[in-house]
Amino acid sequence: MNVKANGTPVRVALMGFGTVGQSVARILCSGEMPGVQLTHIFNRDVERKRVDWVPASVTWTDNADDIVSADVSIVIEVVGGIRPAYDWVKGALQSGKSVVTANKQLMAHHGAELLDIARAKGLEVRFEASVAGGIPVLRALQEGLAGDRLVEVRGILNGTCAYILSRMESESISFADALAAAQKAGYAEADPSEDLDGADAAAKLAIIAAVGLRRPVRVGDIATKSIRPIESVDFMYARELGCTIRQVARASAEDNGEVFAAVRPALVPLSSAFGRVTGSQNLVTVRGVFGGETSFSGSGAGGSPTAVAVVSDVLSIANAGSRPPAAAEPTVYHKVKGDFVAPHYVRFTVNDKPGILASITAAYAKFGINIEGVLQLPKFKRDRLPFVTTLEECPESVLERALAEVAKSDYHVVAPLALPIFG
Repeated sequence: MNVKANGTPVRVALMGFGTVGQSVARILCSGEMPGVQLTHIFNRDVERKRVDWVPASVTWTDNADDIVSADVSIVIEVVGGIRPAYDWVKGALQSGKSVVTANKQLMAHHGAELLDIARAKGLEVRFEASVAGGIPVLRALQEGLAGDRLVEVRGILNGTCAYILSRMESESISFADALAAAQKAGYAEADPSEDLDGADAAAKLAIIAAVGLRRPVRVGDIATKSIRPIESVDFMYARELGCTIRQVARASAEDNGEVFAAVRPALVPLSSAFGRVTGSQNLVTVRGVFGGETSFSGSGAGGSPTAVAVVSDVLSIANAGSRPPAAAEPTVYHKVKGDFVAPHYVRFTVNDKPGILASITAAYAKFGINIEGVLQLPKFKRDRLPFVTTLEECPESVLERALAEVAKSDYHVVAPLALPIFG
């Protein structure tokens, strides 16, 4: 049983005492949650983490086995990473404890297995904080929109990329300068690859696809592209088109059982909710067959918003009590395709000479791609001249073949940048 029959508080152990873990502990120790008692805290090199505002009754440990074997009903995991968190969470479940985690990579890669173990034991695995920090997206999809059949989700799911791109847009600064600002502000890690190259958003998208679309997919099958090639000039051209640039995660349930899923930087209208996202905000929009579009937005990062989501999951488990074990059914993963069919923006940066545009249009024509327009802003040097072609709807794979043909020419200063345009 997770809830004590005699009304005593539900005992909870906390694994991880970093930014999020400390925020979780502060809430649990605030006196605002009388039905929940924090009894154990685990962290590596735990002595340097001790604080005087945690009650003396709490046991501190640097041995994860102490948490797995502790007399608690719920284990909170906010350590992060796949290993050894997977072993700890699996061990906690096997020893009869429900789990709350903020670990997106763990749930994206091993969530199906962990949920099967929990169901078979009548336990819970809750992971609201793994997707959008303090925004209760998963609970809304599971409960608030349970009466609809969701078929598409689009989201700005990574606060680091949202911060960098909005800084580039508002201050006309380079990607490198915006990244440095994000690192200084604490929005980007020393190695930000997981954020910039789309792995973070892909993990969150895999979780949403399983929960919202009810189409589990393997996170490694989700196509991703980096925001690194974006330059400040791209925001100048995007504005000419009434757009800005954001990292967009998108998944849709196809009628044949497949799932379209991809993470890409893309042009979005300035007038849209996606275009208005600034700083480290997150935004999730879902579309249902019956209810149409529903959006959720708010702070997607930071210790306090994430901690609120974690504690909300703890309270949900504590208030629900136990449930009878259920037969675990093997998870069926759906086939993923990631080939965008959309209008596209393609920026070329060239050492200008006659015949360049003719060469590009010939390559487009060869692959059946129709040009919608050509843009060239003034006052750029001819030896590093950026210009843009906008294209009618075409598959991304076809555009890539056309650009591979164009790439054989010697006039490129940098590789062309192709971005889908989302209406």
